Amino acid sequence: MKIKTNSFPQITDSRITRRFAVFGGACFIGAFCSLPVLANGSDIAFRRWIAAFKTTALNAGITPATFNLAFKGVDSPDPEVLKKAAYQPEFTDPTWNYFDNRVQDNAIATGRAHGKKWAKWLGAIEKRFGVDRNILLAIWSIESDFGEAMDRDTAMRDAIRSLATLGYGDKRRAKYAQTQLIAAMKILQSGDIDRAHLQGSWAGALGHTQFIPTSYLIYAVDMDGDGKRDIWTSVPDALATAANLLKKNGWQEGRPWGYEVLLPENGKFPPGSLPLSEWTKMGVKRANGKPFPYPSDKANLKLPDGRKGPVFLVTKNFFVIKRYNSADRYALAVGLLSDRIAGRPGLVKDWNRPFSPLNIQERQELQTRLNKMGYYHGNIDGKNGEVTKKAIETYQSRNGLPVDGNPSRELLTILRSR
Repeated sequence: MKIKTNSFPQITDSRITRRFAVFGGACFIGAFCSLPVLANGSDIAFRRWIAAFKTTALNAGITPATFNLAFKGVDSPDPEVLKKAAYQPEFTDPTWNYFDNRVQDNAIATGRAHGKKWAKWLGAIEKRFGVDRNILLAIWSIESDFGEAMDRDTAMRDAIRSLATLGYGDKRRAKYAQTQLIAAMKILQSGDIDRAHLQGSWAGALGHTQFIPTSYLIYAVDMDGDGKRDIWTSVPDALATAANLLKKNGWQEGRPWGYEVLLPENGKFPPGSLPLSEWTKMGVKRANGKPFPYPSDKANLKLPDGRKGPVFLVTKNFFVIKRYNSADRYALAVGLLSDRIAGRPGLVKDWNRPFSPLNIQERQELQTRLNKMGYYHGNIDGKNGEVTKKAIETYQSRNGLPVDGNPSRELLTILRSR
């Protein structure tokens, strides 16, 4: 899911959410709020936009038959897409929360189980593309919860309608959405997927590994040999497509993505990339006490949680992962989760957090107890998202506790006592 500056060539759904979310408001754009809507739910202005867009699509190589098939039954914008596009998060995810929600016991166990289930295909993909299978499993986990998100009715939407809604209703993102809409129709025209199954996220990210349509056209692979590049129902195709993206962007076979390190107290370090041997001379050591296996490899220093949290030296493969999603946090989560799926130990130094943490099973218990008390109405998934945070804050406020919204051991102890 490749990202270019000031454009949207490839970007995962989570990253799109962050990009779109910076423009919040009660309505996505003022003009949309006042558009005439017919009693039967179809939107006159939206249908006019579709009719005008047909010329653009045909000029881009879409056949009239494909265009008509794509837009059959699409006669109104998807209000849920506009709601998600306009939504601005009410709090910024703390570093500890971002990683707690992604690098956690359930994801590790499920990743290992899928590693065994798909071992034959993962071996074939590794041989063909040279990409570590555990990296692919971690990407699959973070992008779609190993495909589970695709089975949730609220998560998957009609990709044509979603992209048309954004192309029509968001002047700021119209170029991106229209480009992706044409690419989605090219996928349909290729025969890789039928119209009924051309489903994606609200922002048009597709399949198990959440490729936006333009990147699908560049990287999609028919790994299982059935004649279709099917990242929706074929796990081998989806994982091979992710591997192909990483390989074509410079993945170094057999090399790690980075290392957790310890810094000498009060040490000052230059920006940029230096050989690991140079970092060693400056007193930077691996947190596990082992030597760097490839001392000539260049690495950059990353402090995602400041000096009080875990610190990393990241190598070329870290930046290749960022071609999937440009956020440092994302690449670190993929790397850390892949290490745990592979059976390597967790972090030596924990994230800097103002409370005693819970494991994911305990966070599920916390959600269950809040649910029984009437505070929480979301999924019992152990993830500390907005709904969980608000439920905790409401409980704390009503019970005379300091209001911080944190899923702490201290809070669970109180809930158990009541």
